[in-house]
Amino acid sequence: MQQHSPILAAADAPLFLIGMMGAGKTTVGRLLASALGYTFVDADAELESRAGVRIATIFELEGEEGFRDREEHLLQELTARRGIVLATGGGAVLRPANRACLRDRGVVVFLDASPEEILRRTRQDTHRPLLASADGDRRARIESLLEARMPLYRETAHRTFSSAPGNPKRLVETILAELRKG
Repeated sequence: MQQHSPILAAADAPLFLIGMMGAGKTTVGRLLASALGYTFVDADAELESRAGVRIATIFELEGEEGFRDREEHLLQELTARRGIVLATGGGAVLRPANRACLRDRGVVVFLDASPEEILRRTRQDTHRPLLASADGDRRARIESLLEARMPLYRETAHRTFSSAPGNPKRLVETILAELRKG
């Protein structure tokens, strides 16, 4: 008998994407949702929509702790949904409650990207509060964030995939094939 992964074993089981900013969670998430017939939700975009302001403004007004509180409440709600592909914020894994919630409620896919790729993908983005404070050395800041978060990504993920440069559709095919294998 073939062993199935949790996503195929339970109807409409949610799929959660984790990884650094610029890892491709939104792009890959939209494609995965389409392929699975699921709803796609970007946690950061949802947070901004509910707050009525950009994440950078939340950071300015409430600090990172205030932002993380909002993120935790949102993840508690969104991870309870079925038939969803959720692209989390890059720092969603920082809180133990979030890691447990993600792991326990769905299939967690870590999109791993190199510092070079993250830098390339976020180079023109001026709305990343954790990079805005990098004093001009975005690469060093990315490497520092990645070093701190990597063990948490690995601990939380059920599966890990490289989001190296290439065709996102191919990556989605690879992810789906692996999840079907179990």
